[in-house]
Order: sequence, then C-alpha cells, then structure tokens
Amino acid sequence: QVHLVESGGGLVQAGGSLRLSCVASGRTFSSYCMGWFRQVPGKEREFVAAISRSGGTTYYADSVKGRFTISRDNVKNTVYLQMNSLKFEDTAIYYCAASGLIVATASKEAYDYWGQGTQVTVSS
Repeated sequence: QVHLVESGGGLVQAGGSLRLSCVASGRTFSSYCMGWFRQVPGKEREFVAAISRSGGTTYYADSVKGRFTISRDNVKNTVYLQMNSLKFEDTAIYYCAASGLIVATASKEAYDYWGQGTQVTVSS
C-alpha cells in the first residue's frame, strides 16, 4: 500500500504560480512512477504530468507544457508540481497518483494509488 497526501492548492490570480506537493508513505517511493491528474466536476479526470522512478524522464499534457514542471525527491518521498502562468482553465481538483509500471504513463488506468486531491482555483 502507498498512501498519498497532496497539499499546496489554493486560490490564485491568472498569471500566478502555485506549487503542489504530494508526500508518499508506505512502500518504497522510488519504486513508483508518479503522476498528476486533474478533474473538474462533471468531466473526466485528465492527465497533467508524469515522472519516471528516477526523475530522469517527464511527460506533460499539451495544455500545460511549458508552464508546469513535475519533479520528485526520492529522499523526501515527495513529488511536486510547479505551476506557472496559471490560467482560469487550470481550475480543478489536482490528484497525485502512483504507478507500479516501469515507465511513466499518461493513462490513469495504470495508476494504482491516488491521493485525496487538492483544489486549485484560478481567478480570471
């Protein structure tokens, strides 16, 4: 079992920045690829970013490429999502997730463990 707890969400003006954190406990954090997803009520949960076990490879949704950065600290058992140049359409609940696959993926079905989510609201 892996327990994930997100933090760092909040209200920010368009153009601003936030950094989300997700702390993992349980099994060896470095054994998991990590991902960030987001969801707006009434819509499907969508992929935002993913990172490999070592942190050497990252993937981003086209909608956030160039604005968001995913990173991880395997000593602190934490994955981060730095969000810059935020837009109104980035408003959502953001979830971190852990996948036992060898390679990071954008497919939410590949993720075994999920956090409870943190709300990000961007005012226009």
